[in-house]
Amino acid sequence: MACKGLMTAVIGGLFCWTPVHAQSYPAKPVRIINPYPAGGGMDFLIRPIAQKMGESLKVTLIVDNRPGANGMIGMELAAKAPPDGYTLVVSTTGAMPMNAAIIPRLPYDPIRDFAPISNFADSAFVLSVHPSVPAKSVRELIALARSRPATVTYASFGMGSSPHFGGELFSLMAGVKLIHVPYKGSAPAVADLVAGHVMCSFDSMQSTMPFIRTHRLRALGLGALKRSPAAPDIPIIAESGLPGFEVGSWYGLLAPAHTPRDIVTKLHEEIAKALALPEIRDRITSVGTEPLGNTPEEFAEQLRKDMAKWKKVAQTANIRVE
Repeated sequence: MACKGLMTAVIGGLFCWTPVHAQSYPAKPVRIINPYPAGGGMDFLIRPIAQKMGESLKVTLIVDNRPGANGMIGMELAAKAPPDGYTLVVSTTGAMPMNAAIIPRLPYDPIRDFAPISNFADSAFVLSVHPSVPAKSVRELIALARSRPATVTYASFGMGSSPHFGGELFSLMAGVKLIHVPYKGSAPAVADLVAGHVMCSFDSMQSTMPFIRTHRLRALGLGALKRSPAAPDIPIIAESGLPGFEVGSWYGLLAPAHTPRDIVTKLHEEIAKALALPEIRDRITSVGTEPLGNTPEEFAEQLRKDMAKWKKVAQTANIRVE
């Protein structure tokens, strides 16, 4: 009878068992490193999400801005943090696959050093031109670039930035040569585009739509595979002569590698709950960004595909930063 009772207790314990991490986490505030400046696009998106996650978890999620070197300073800090779920990081396409594609001695490995939690938003870039440019469609811009080789200029917010990659991908797929004009940030790049000092750019809706709506810029196409509800009248570049063209930036939440799986799962559940709230979705879509919330597995696969895609573009276009 004693043996039978012991066996029953063991079996019952197996059915009632849950990971220790999941039971106790989080027991203190969680830090989310933002490798970009305070008040920027990432801050606008992650701070209300962090607040809602904290309310649900009954702890404070602190957003800690550590900008510099196109996200590398904050990403390296997160990569070296203890994998206990109390230090997380938000990142973008630029800080992970694009940096990895052009920087030989990147101080972190986007695949090896991080545990993806969720890509929570996606921002497709708009191809826009100054109104003086005699092109009213993507096809007309390609024709213009072919008829005037190496004269069509495009602005980016720096060497190796997402708009830089967008322009090079466009050149490769269209069989033309656009001339890259790098700036120190999105604001001066857009200002010179509006002033007519450069001809076109690939940039976010958040940066360009105010000028498009006031006719100071002309939108030619969106670098997505479907039209945006925020601007349904802008055709996608993929249906305008360059099938499969896609450029923009995702916004993702990650943990250091080797963070316990149950903590990663719990955090994914919490960010999915936050993204389901109408006020969070409205905030994200208000700047032309699409709320996502994919699984850790889906995010990891997306990261692997982006690593291969942008590495190929960098090699073909000879984009390299020492």
